[in-house]
Amino acid sequence: MSTFRAIVFASVISGFIVGLIVTVVQQFGTVPLILKAEVFEKAAETHQHDAPPTAQPAAAGHDHAAHDHGDHDHGAGDHDHGAGGHDHGAGAWEPRDGFERNAYTAAANILTAIGFALLLAGLFAVRSGATGASVSWHEGLLWGLAGFAVFTLAPGLGLPPELPGVPAAPLLSRQIWWLAAVLATAGGLAMIVFRRSVPAAIAGVILLTLPHLIGAPELANIETNVPSSLTHQFVTAVTVTSLVFWTLLGGLTSAVFARFDQRV
Repeated sequence: MSTFRAIVFASVISGFIVGLIVTVVQQFGTVPLILKAEVFEKAAETHQHDAPPTAQPAAAGHDHAAHDHGDHDHGAGDHDHGAGGHDHGAGAWEPRDGFERNAYTAAANILTAIGFALLLAGLFAVRSGATGASVSWHEGLLWGLAGFAVFTLAPGLGLPPELPGVPAAPLLSRQIWWLAAVLATAGGLAMIVFRRSVPAAIAGVILLTLPHLIGAPELANIETNVPSSLTHQFVTAVTVTSLVFWTLLGGLTSAVFARFDQRV
């Protein structure tokens, strides 16, 4: 019971702190870029509404999973920036700019951080139970970096974060590829780090590269009035924010878990 309590307490405490910190970081990084992109998006929508109707296929929806929490693909949560998203339908509800939008963003960041902290704390419990020693904060930092590689870096190579107004491939195909990339990256890293043999290392490298050899789903032609420089800035900002998210989450979760875990 003490281990379960340590997992829950460590996840809630560290997730709440990291979620708030990442929310503040986003206010200076990803949020200004999103607001700029939304200006271009609304301008394009106004132009389309004013133009005479033509027989054109509907534009693909853009990704909003990364819009409000960077992160994360907390992220950060930013952790799914290429797989999530929805289409703006007529009359679709959106939080108002200002306090309401920031409050929903903070809530999403905190819940995302708590969810990933539960995953990390569970892994820490298994490791401490197997070794008989508490997981140190710098070991937790390494686990956080592994989370960054699995949930942000590897999927982002094929499905980079997207701003409003940038068309994307169909949602389902992106989600399938994103999940495959996450599972393959996690499995590849585990085989390389824990098996420590030449065949396992070779198999791990194959797993790491396989999703990228297959290739992520993408559109043949992308037409958008969002400047490419703005997109590049957004990808950089989301990646840096996610790195902050995972390093803080790994180090803090391990430290708090060690404080509450009474088995060792």
